[in-house]
Amino acid sequence: MIIAIDGPAGAGKSTVAKLLAEKLKFLYIDTGAMYRALTLKVLETNTDIANTAKIIELAANSSISLSNNPDGTLKVLLDGREVTSDIRQPRITQFVSEIAKIKEVREVMVELQRKLGSQGNAVLDGRDIGTVVFPGAEKKFYIDAQFKERVRRRHKESKELGQRLAFEDVSADLANRDKIDSERAVAPLKQADDAVYVDTTRLNIEEVVSKVLGFING
Repeated sequence: MIIAIDGPAGAGKSTVAKLLAEKLKFLYIDTGAMYRALTLKVLETNTDIANTAKIIELAANSSISLSNNPDGTLKVLLDGREVTSDIRQPRITQFVSEIAKIKEVREVMVELQRKLGSQGNAVLDGRDIGTVVFPGAEKKFYIDAQFKERVRRRHKESKELGQRLAFEDVSADLANRDKIDSERAVAPLKQADDAVYVDTTRLNIEEVVSKVLGFING
């Protein structure tokens, strides 16, 4: 079974997807982590963000893999090197949407995501899982929350990672990411017609997971 979870940044979809996978004993595939890993490589190789051809070349010649640790956390490998923590840096967040909107980059990533997901039961989260990557997924969800709440969560997350970011900066970054993700020409962020909409604004993570499980098992 493929479970597709889409939604904007800060809505909680990655946390929900991870916990669902853990409870169901499914593989968890964080597609956003894959784009972040590529963004890390772009920055580490001092590639100009505007150099689309070079970025496409890097995407085609990079090895990005995901696996679940015994405790349910995700391990991200880039060319055989673990980058799980590195890809959560603010500089990655700043540029990942710009790189993710490149058509040829998405084609490379979608092929890899389909390959990973086709190996068995999996939960995938991202921006276009239910619309592009796995349009035939058995279960689809669109996880959302009010903008201010998404900013609050992302700001809290950044502090927990030891990052000193102003609330206003997080808000501006999230607004920019929303704009890029929803307006890009290729696979824009949108709710699949057959996806269940879940507003998490006033729900804690356990309540969200319980609600989603109810739809899966119902």
